[in-house]
Amino acid sequence: MTTVDIKTVDGATNGTVELPDDIFDAQASIPLLHQVVVAQLAAARQGTHKVKTRGEVSGGGRKPYKQKGTGRARQGSIRAPQFTGGGITHGPVPRDYTQRVNKKMKAAALRGALSDRAREGRIHVVESFIDGDAPKTKDALKVLRGITDARRVLVVLPRDDEANWLSLRNEQSVHLLVADQLNTHDVLVADQVIFTTAALNEFLGGSAETSVETAGDSADETTEEA
Repeated sequence: MTTVDIKTVDGATNGTVELPDDIFDAQASIPLLHQVVVAQLAAARQGTHKVKTRGEVSGGGRKPYKQKGTGRARQGSIRAPQFTGGGITHGPVPRDYTQRVNKKMKAAALRGALSDRAREGRIHVVESFIDGDAPKTKDALKVLRGITDARRVLVVLPRDDEANWLSLRNEQSVHLLVADQLNTHDVLVADQVIFTTAALNEFLGGSAETSVETAGDSADETTEEA
């Protein structure tokens, strides 16, 4: 298993967390990652684009000039595509861009993306970004910059962690996500990924394979053994 230090608000190390190999050390498939990311971006498109054809543009009910005798090409309507203000030929119409990608493919792609980041040492874990329940952007950024100065940082928080969310939501270099919304695209576009311990446990679902060991727990175990 990959072992990652747990950082405190003060910047110290308070134990370690072991990341399960089946999620953070899986084989990454480039074609699968590409397919899932393309499908995710396609699903984000509204598909509400629409242009009017010559039959939908208002006006043009009268023949612009007589059929013969003008020396010009015959025309039936000034709303034909060749006229300014006329209809558009073969223009975009509303459509659904959704691509079918099943759950197993999405899960495998996410494992591959997280594994790639973990192998490069880009996965970090912190206890919290602030001390207390009051939002403090200055303190949160101090903790963040103590870990990385990357321009694109993905911070994963538990769903009920409002204080950390409010502390970091206005920082342009930070993209916040709830643990159950973690996805392949956001992991791949981020330079660094930071979990809080609560978010990591929530993401892993309290799996028995996850071992979070703090410095205090280690000391208690040593005392008991003695």
